[in-house]
Amino acid sequence: MKALLIILGPTAVGKTEVALSLLKKIKGEIISADSRQIYKNMDIGTAKPSKEVREEFPHHLVDIFSPDKIFSAAEFKERAEIIIKSLQKENKLPIIVGGSGLYIKVVVDGIFVGPGANWQLREQLKERARKEGEKSLYQELERIDPLAASRIHPHDEIRVIRALEVYYLTKKPISSYQKQRLSSLSNTLIIGLRRERALLYQLINQRVDKMIKEGLISEVESLLKRGYSENLFSLQGLGYKHIVKYLRGDYTKEEAIRLMKRDTRRFAKRQLNYFKQDKRIIWLDMEKYSSPEDVSKEIIKILSEKLPQNVVQSFSLTS
Repeated sequence: MKALLIILGPTAVGKTEVALSLLKKIKGEIISADSRQIYKNMDIGTAKPSKEVREEFPHHLVDIFSPDKIFSAAEFKERAEIIIKSLQKENKLPIIVGGSGLYIKVVVDGIFVGPGANWQLREQLKERARKEGEKSLYQELERIDPLAASRIHPHDEIRVIRALEVYYLTKKPISSYQKQRLSSLSNTLIIGLRRERALLYQLINQRVDKMIKEGLISEVESLLKRGYSENLFSLQGLGYKHIVKYLRGDYTKEEAIRLMKRDTRRFAKRQLNYFKQDKRIIWLDMEKYSSPEDVSKEIIKILSEKLPQNVVQSFSLTS
């Protein structure tokens, strides 16, 4: 019987700081559940832990692909499960840390067997959303798959498009596939970190300012000079797509930063709405703790209470 810990929450809530503090107290390693930290040369805009931090505290699934690689949830699941089993054999606690709800879900609950991505179809659906408004895609999803629509936020364009894509390619609703769950994980504890909304939004704004100060614009320029297309999945992420539009003259610098902050705040709200659906999550309000160290102590307490004692002893909790 082995354990798995997941630390999730919205962007900028403080997940990494808490996880690093936890690793000072137990035997464990981090598995990143971030859909863009996997890419090399994308450090500032993804808030990637520094190389020094990663040398001291091992991080898996970080800096493993060039930005033109497509990395699917299925591939994340496959790689993550191999790492989880390897760490557990070493009596280390695997700690999945991130805000990608889909990545976390496929590991915890398994993944449905559906068709692979059809990028041409996705682009067609995106173009429709631009012309007709994103509401039109969601309304179509409500007609063809009301169960899936009830689980997806109307503004979550990525998941709406994926649901429509599955239906167009297979003539079967995605909800029918999602019943096919394949996961053998046990002793999984899910900790959610959250903050009061106004404070979280303030932290997001500060993070964006810090990224600009640290050289996000130069980072994006470098990626484009290397020949990476602005249309790549990796460069369509928060921050990168805004700076691309600034560099090509669509936005002023000030407007790019404003929209980056706005869209990141909206993204954090969508993350929270997505995570709220999972009643297994044990939520910790960051305002109740004076430091990441205090939060990590609370997590250790929860681990001790929720997991069998022999499992807890296997990753050698310390005082």
